[in-house]
Amino acid sequence: MDLSLENRDGLPEALRVLLADFPREAWEQDPNFRGLVEFWLSKHMEFRRLLTAMNGETESLLDGGSAQTFAGRISRYGSMFVNNLHGHHQIEDMHYFPRLSQMDERLEYGFELLDGDHKSLDGLLAGFVDSANNTLQKLDDPIALRDAAGTFHTDLGRLDRLIQRHLDDEEDLIVPIILKFGEGSLA
Repeated sequence: MDLSLENRDGLPEALRVLLADFPREAWEQDPNFRGLVEFWLSKHMEFRRLLTAMNGETESLLDGGSAQTFAGRISRYGSMFVNNLHGHHQIEDMHYFPRLSQMDERLEYGFELLDGDHKSLDGLLAGFVDSANNTLQKLDDPIALRDAAGTFHTDLGRLDRLIQRHLDDEEDLIVPIILKFGEGSLA
């Protein structure tokens, strides 16, 4: 089975073993939710909101909106998105994944999968930056800008889909472990 980020539609059942005991709908009521889990999920929501905002700004431009407004917002949102996501992934790869994978050895492969996602996303984020910059360089040519924005919108849609898949899978693997063992086990 191909479990690459591009091709999977969720985690395999073998990696969802703790999710049965800690389903999403019960996360917020769990005593271990406040603190790290809540903060970590808020970071994921930030990435989702930035993607939604960039999609909206691009659609607005394609519908005849202001090129200058688009440029300012895409520059700001895109920079926040890329920088914060890289930092988030570094912390996960260097600190959380190694510790979490030791808490339940059945899930070790899941952390390898998420680490592979991070490597794939690095390339996609570089492509996102290139596509955004290419679009922003066309601000003075309305026809070229529209074409570039259309391509950027398609690229952004693909990135959005893969980021959503990764975030959902990461949450399904990590949140149940932290809820089970508590954030103190990560110290």
